[in-house]
Amino acid sequence: MTDQPLPEVVRIASELIRIDTSNYGGGKANGEREAAEYVGRYLEDLGLEVEYYEPIERRTNVMARVAGRDRSKPALVVHGHLDVVPAVAEDWSVDPFAGIVEDGMLWGRGAVDMKNMDAMILTAVADILRAGEQPERDLILVFFADEENGGVEGSALVVQDRPEWFEGATEAISEVGGYSITVDDRRAYLLQVGEKAMIWIRLVAKGRAGHGSRLHDDNAVTKLAEAVAAIGRTRWPIQLTDTTKELLAGLGELTGRPLDDPDELAAAAGPAEAFLRSTFRTTTNPTALTAGYKHNVIPERAEALVDVRVIPGTEDQVLAELQRIVGDEVSIEIVVQDIGMETPFEGGLVEAMVASINAHDPGVPVIPYLLGAGTDNKALASIGITGYGFAPLRLPADLDFTGMFHGVDERVPVDSLVFGQQVLADLLRSY
Repeated sequence: MTDQPLPEVVRIASELIRIDTSNYGGGKANGEREAAEYVGRYLEDLGLEVEYYEPIERRTNVMARVAGRDRSKPALVVHGHLDVVPAVAEDWSVDPFAGIVEDGMLWGRGAVDMKNMDAMILTAVADILRAGEQPERDLILVFFADEENGGVEGSALVVQDRPEWFEGATEAISEVGGYSITVDDRRAYLLQVGEKAMIWIRLVAKGRAGHGSRLHDDNAVTKLAEAVAAIGRTRWPIQLTDTTKELLAGLGELTGRPLDDPDELAAAAGPAEAFLRSTFRTTTNPTALTAGYKHNVIPERAEALVDVRVIPGTEDQVLAELQRIVGDEVSIEIVVQDIGMETPFEGGLVEAMVASINAHDPGVPVIPYLLGAGTDNKALASIGITGYGFAPLRLPADLDFTGMFHGVDERVPVDSLVFGQQVLADLLRSY
């Protein structure tokens, strides 16, 4: 790869990766300003008028509107986020912010989530405009801040304070859909038509402070540890939705296996198994602990963070069950809560996305799925815009793509990025 010039989509993704936009959550972040300005310059070079919105210092969002051929049609929002989760360099085999290309792969934090898609959006639009063409309808290109913190300082503020950016839009496309999986040696694409609800909670245990050497039966750390272990070991029951039922039907058709064991069907998807299994049930994963300040001091308070992802419509019953699990001596505080969504796998945009994939990978089925995580589509839903996950990538069968979201040695094949750019450009030309 080093002897040949990189495809533009790879070069843009690499340069975005080199801008460290790590988001630590809770308002602590490097900020997206430099990445937003990079995107803004690229769009301006295409002849577009760019607007920025920075409601909080360095938390920068950027937007441009592309005029379509038929402006009577509703506009389409095409959006990405510019922040990434942090990376511990010592855990990686490469510098996570070098954006290197090696062994046919682009490596770095954001290669999967989601500077790859940001680059695909930019270069797909460039393909159209440089050819002297227009998209079929108006495109509203938006690149948000703070998605990795639930959009609290990004998309949530943009839809609140800049609703005019989205005038005339009814639908949106963004990340975590349109990628391929391999099911019993057969390729299929997953198109994201829904998202689980998100509830980030804090567990708080209180006890009596004291000397670490004493006999002590009111220890906040012990109470918290028991609660964290109980939640972490809880296995929530399968609760299928319309979307996950359609997903299972598609997997069953590919494999010939019965539909009565969703987990067994998901196992046929190889590396994507864990990602799919999380869509069948609520998940509750402890992610952080805070307690104490000295080895020989029993603290008065101990806290833990838990990432709760809920089947849409079950939020209240899950919170009640969590309180039962942790008991009366541990309180639950909601840090961030956002909606779940589910949209039928039908309609003009769905048909256009399926057709654009089939044009580049003929005869390969496209199956709907419910994302176990969340995207900025949740914020757009609050102003009546229906969102889908469509970042098209044709991937090798043995690549654990879904496992690299927030993982170590995040990487994406160069050929997959080129494929995605071409599919996305065709969709925007035609829909």
